[in-house]
Amino acid sequence: MTAELPGLLIHNASEIATLATGVRRGTAQADIGLLTTDEAPEAEGGPAVAAFEGRVVAVGSLAHVERQLAEIGVAAGALERIDARRGTVTPGLIDPHTHLLFAGTRHAEVELRQRGHTYLEILAAGGGILQTVRQTRAASDGELMAHGRRWLAEMLSHGVTTAEVKSGYGLDTGSELRLLEVAGRLGREGPVEIVPTFLGAHAVAPEFRDRPEAAAAYIQHVIDEQLPAVVEQGIATSCDVFCERGVFEADVSRRLLRRAVESGLAVRLHADEIQASGGAELAAEVGALSADHLGAISDDGVDALARAAESDRQVVATLLPLTSFYLNEPTYAPARRLVERGVPVAVGTDFNPGTSPAPNAQLALSFAVHRLGLSAAEALSAMTINAAAALGMAQSHGSLEVGKHADLVIWQADSHTLLPYWLGADLVGAVIKRGRVVYESRD
Repeated sequence: MTAELPGLLIHNASEIATLATGVRRGTAQADIGLLTTDEAPEAEGGPAVAAFEGRVVAVGSLAHVERQLAEIGVAAGALERIDARRGTVTPGLIDPHTHLLFAGTRHAEVELRQRGHTYLEILAAGGGILQTVRQTRAASDGELMAHGRRWLAEMLSHGVTTAEVKSGYGLDTGSELRLLEVAGRLGREGPVEIVPTFLGAHAVAPEFRDRPEAAAAYIQHVIDEQLPAVVEQGIATSCDVFCERGVFEADVSRRLLRRAVESGLAVRLHADEIQASGGAELAAEVGALSADHLGAISDDGVDALARAAESDRQVVATLLPLTSFYLNEPTYAPARRLVERGVPVAVGTDFNPGTSPAPNAQLALSFAVHRLGLSAAEALSAMTINAAAALGMAQSHGSLEVGKHADLVIWQADSHTLLPYWLGADLVGAVIKRGRVVYESRD
């Protein structure tokens, strides 16, 4: 396929999931704006979508799309035609929670957990995140870039066109800025679009762990030194904090998040992953874009997110089922309850070296169905338009609507219901980013 043509027209789809008309919550989480041959009959060419100059310009039957192109002065014959081969077309998947940039692995922790050691025990002993910090600080920029490229290519092959990327394995000003700089460079390279997040409050840095009130002292350092430097650098668009008992509790997390908001950054939280820590309530209080994990969310936390969903400051519940699976947690985040309370739910991979070394977004979508209890349609909403909302990008990403970025996946499956069914299968036929084919299956 040639990249020089001014646009493309995808035709002969079995169905197109448009996800049009905004964020999904409640019963609407299952409404994926499905366009099938019932709405776009074979007599009119079946479902089709056209992109021009990087944006979606028409969606509907092939005949309708060609008429729309003529109305805007674009000759349909000038566009590259792509035969979807009766596959399903969806927006590009958006991974709203990753820790892409790190050095080394933590495979030894698998056996430690099998022996009964908990995540927080491993961290307290200087392992976990702190091990990755030591390895990441020692890595060169070139090594981090090569690592990032390798795993972004893997993500792309599973349908991801946009990924949030956190810092957090530096835990000092210079290292955090370096990780954000690498994230920015990877984003400029493409083809996967990067949304950089500052996570200096991922754990108490080694240099602070022996101080009195270590968590509070380190948060103050993040507020006084790291955050101003990150804002001046201008790469990160949001600030995250690991709000958890034994890491950063709600009171110290609040101090950082409020200062981040004052500094012009959006905020998000690792919340209630291991214990009910008040993270969901804090997310609602500070107007966070998302509250992530929520494996141990309290009743009060669910209530807080439900109230926020009814306001103009809704918080997306970003759930990470692969992490719960990898840690062999007995329960998962209460996705059904959140949906029933009207909270918009997103799903991500949480790709990281210690608790979710899983770059496959389609696998996360499958686990959203088979472990969180979402339907295939609800899970697709969670990894497209709702994931875009979790990143503050729903106005431009996450759905196939006129004027939005032309980020699409053509799946080698004739129904969206097959995406979570074929567990871990390679179903991506082609990935399109800003109207350009950036990945094709070898099949």
